[in-house]
Amino acid sequence: MQGTKNLKRFALLYNKKMEKSVQITLIIVAAFIVLALIGISQLSSQNTVTGNGQAQIKAMPDLVAVYFNVETKGETASEAKDKNSEIVDDMITAILKLGFERKDITTQNFNVYPNYNWKNGEQEIDGYIASHSLRLEMPTDDSDEIGEVIDAGIDAGAGISYINFELSQEKQNSYKAEALKLATEDAKIKAESIASGLGKELGRLVSVSSSNFDYYPWRLYDAVGAANVEEAKTATTNIQPGEQEISAAVIVVYKLR
Repeated sequence: MQGTKNLKRFALLYNKKMEKSVQITLIIVAAFIVLALIGISQLSSQNTVTGNGQAQIKAMPDLVAVYFNVETKGETASEAKDKNSEIVDDMITAILKLGFERKDITTQNFNVYPNYNWKNGEQEIDGYIASHSLRLEMPTDDSDEIGEVIDAGIDAGAGISYINFELSQEKQNSYKAEALKLATEDAKIKAESIASGLGKELGRLVSVSSSNFDYYPWRLYDAVGAANVEEAKTATTNIQPGEQEISAAVIVVYKLR
């Protein structure tokens, strides 16, 4: 009887050891598989070539944009706002009389905020300021009307912040598409050249990304301090838009084969 019990106990211990041994073996096998997959993945990711493409194209601006700023003060926020609205309404009315449409004038920013002063070492509110920034755009062919536009804004009580040559959204999209296409072609050519130098060929495309597309308006006039009407007019007289450079950059990654 005692022998039978010992035999059962031995069998039970043996089974537990076997189960533990099998578990350890499975863990080791799984670890080897994971390491192998990581190694394969690293080798696979290293078997690639990267091409950095760049392109520069010439762009001709099709818009002139005049940026106005209307700033008013009042004892209350409502008073400052009402004074501001009156000047803006007068300015818009005067500009519309020149033949422009309401859609040509857009608000860039509007804000009403307290005006703080220091008195006896303490900060206190000294009325409120309302600031309204507006943009008027016109085709470059109509740039000879800038003088009248400036007069209309100044006479109404607005100031001139700056004047730009700019690209319309349609032009921006067109130039962007062209620049990115050329940059992508340049990136592929570079990747092919690198692959050829290694005695390889390009395989499938792994990834492509656009790192940047640079376009900035071309400043004609920038007010420093109070707007100088004559200076603004002089800066824009008989100035014709010239071609400006727009750049784009693309990064492509290919498999090598």
